[in-house]
Amino acid sequence: MPADLVVLGAGPAGCAAAWWAARAGHQVVVVERAGRVGGLAASFEVDGVRVDHGSHRLHPGVDPAVLAELRALLGEDLQLRPRNGRIRLEGRWIRFPLRPGDLARRLPPSFAAAAARDALTAWARRPPADTFADVLRAGLGPAMCERFYFPYARKLWGLEPAQLDAEQARRRVAAASPARLLRRVAHGARRRPATFWYPRGGFGTITERLAAAAVAAGADLRLGCPVERVELEPAGARVATAGGEVVRARRVWSTIPLPALARLTAPAPGPAALAAAGGLGFRALALVYLAVEGRPYTPFDAHYLPQEDTPVTRVSEPANYRDGDDPPDRTVLCAEIPCDRGGELWAAPDRTLGELVTATLARVGLPGPRVRAVHVRRVPAAYPVYRTGFAARLELLERWAAGQPALLTFGRQGLFAHDNTHHTLAMARAAVAALAPGGGFDERAWAAARERFRAHVVED
Repeated sequence: MPADLVVLGAGPAGCAAAWWAARAGHQVVVVERAGRVGGLAASFEVDGVRVDHGSHRLHPGVDPAVLAELRALLGEDLQLRPRNGRIRLEGRWIRFPLRPGDLARRLPPSFAAAAARDALTAWARRPPADTFADVLRAGLGPAMCERFYFPYARKLWGLEPAQLDAEQARRRVAAASPARLLRRVAHGARRRPATFWYPRGGFGTITERLAAAAVAAGADLRLGCPVERVELEPAGARVATAGGEVVRARRVWSTIPLPALARLTAPAPGPAALAAAGGLGFRALALVYLAVEGRPYTPFDAHYLPQEDTPVTRVSEPANYRDGDDPPDRTVLCAEIPCDRGGELWAAPDRTLGELVTATLARVGLPGPRVRAVHVRRVPAAYPVYRTGFAARLELLERWAAGQPALLTFGRQGLFAHDNTHHTLAMARAAVAALAPGGGFDERAWAAARERFRAHVVED
């Protein structure tokens, strides 16, 4: 007999959906190509220290019902932690999240004066086109854009701001006007300190516990099982894996990248949809881990580097995200370097990337680390890139996916979206809520949920 549901991908969204669906009595199979759960939200060990794929947090915006479920799964291992990051702007370190007093003391005077002038004239500005550059310049003014957001955008997505769609700004810049920026700063001043949730054993613990709960509820979790083909039928589907298995299911829920899914399905999407899939791209990420002597390296959890004097965008210290059992004599720094897959930075030897990060630390005034070892992980599809014109291509793919009765796509990669973990967990919950006990699916409820997802804004 076919399963009720096969889930492609064992990241947070996939494992949460599997747990909630299995708990509701559905027969669930989870297929994951990696040998462990978590995807980009997984944790692993470097020199005896648990680290993540970059900087991860469970933000306070998580749905209270979902948070209650996670707290029940993790108990005291899920810790509420104060945020303690900072941004380097024109040679000065500024606390992040932003705080009024710190801004007044540390913001470069010329920057503050220019931003103030731009704020006073914001009422007169209108974006001439719907691009990242025009929308932000109209909302925040030239100073904030040219001296902060545009350099960061070039590093993060590898394109000029005018080449990015305005949706990139709407999804990634929460304070896109002076009024919103002031409200965020004022809100931060009222809520001291800013906090986040993080597990004692690394961010990947969340997905590990979700997966264990799914298995305990009856889900069949298959790791090291790459998908080779998804055969879609009017009343079900067959998922063929590289090991020769074929999983039959009434429904397929996919969290794998939407363009990749289109290329795996049979019958294949039409030529227009396949061409659209080829036109949607991701920014890659080289994660450089420096195992260093001594702990802590600094008291901060993350240092943000938006300006273009280095390709590094953020340096985090995972041990500072938690109160855990990390070794007392060493720590690990994680430097994030956005790049193009196959490009110079992507192909650089680990030693070269380690030297680049060490030189960056010195350039921005951080202590010279005593490096024990360098470890590099390369992520080929880290961030979706919303190049101008992407919306029409994405709509074609979404229309194709919506026309497959047995298929549903969700999660960050499945929706080609910029989202946090708490957003992906909300997606999983909404999908399972629309799944009827008898196997039916409330398409209207899911469509309403999809509209809510379009309003998600990433929290950094």
